[in-house]
Amino acid sequence: MRPTENETLPEAGHTEIRIVSATPEAARAVAEVIRRCFAGAEHRSYPGPGGGTRLHLTVDTKTAAGPARTWLATSRQPTGSGPHTEEP
Repeated sequence: MRPTENETLPEAGHTEIRIVSATPEAARAVAEVIRRCFAGAEHRSYPGPGGGTRLHLTVDTKTAAGPARTWLATSRQPTGSGPHTEEP
């Protein structure tokens, strides 16, 4: 994407990242990796060229993301999810 004259710059210490992908899942996977490094706001999703997906993400380059979780912690189902003990 080429910058336009009307485009405003993000505030100091922040960076705008734009991800263009054929599928929303691939774009979200890349955004998740970026969020592990930098604090940031939620992404904004738009239709991309040829039926793909565009994701816009603003990150705070001055603030690191929270502590990284191990692959084991991320692979476990969150507490309180799934059926209750009294459910089949």
